[in-house]
Amino acid sequence: MSPQDILKQHLAKTVTLTDEEFDYFFSHFKPQSYKKGQTIISVGDKVDSEYFVLNGCLKTFYVNDDQKMFILQFAMSTWWASDYNAIYGGVDATVNLDCITDSEVLCLSSEDRERLCSEIYALEYFFRWRSNRGYVASQKRLLSFMNNDAKYRYEELLKMYPLLYNVVPKHLIAAYLGVSRETLSRLY
Repeated sequence: MSPQDILKQHLAKTVTLTDEEFDYFFSHFKPQSYKKGQTIISVGDKVDSEYFVLNGCLKTFYVNDDQKMFILQFAMSTWWASDYNAIYGGVDATVNLDCITDSEVLCLSSEDRERLCSEIYALEYFFRWRSNRGYVASQKRLLSFMNNDAKYRYEELLKMYPLLYNVVPKHLIAAYLGVSRETLSRLY
């Protein structure tokens, strides 16, 4: 499936664009390929783009002063990733984004996204809808951390994203769940 088709199908789940509107929208994306382990965003970077994953898997993460990794998000095909605090807050990156696998993405600049949203209402609706869904997912994850043990969070993740376990190494799943690799091993 072509990058255009993947993006078009993704959008069609939420909004309808004419062929001309979609072609105009797609013309603002820059295709990029990354290798496994390659960094897209590092803490301290200026961030002006977000990334739509065509294939592969990315992770958004933070490493604290004790060198412990905390994974905020995995992004697989048709997911979006960036440092949204940096984009919307106008600050330098506070998280890292890199590739778990070889990945192909479409890069959309923040400036282009804002212009497109002001020109085509359906795109403004799509990005607002997507942001709202992301906020809800983050809230659910935070509440799960507050209320559920590691075994429950593990089973919840497995149920919601079964393909993740075929792509993401176990130590990264452990970092996402906030447990050690050893604890994760005892859960499955």
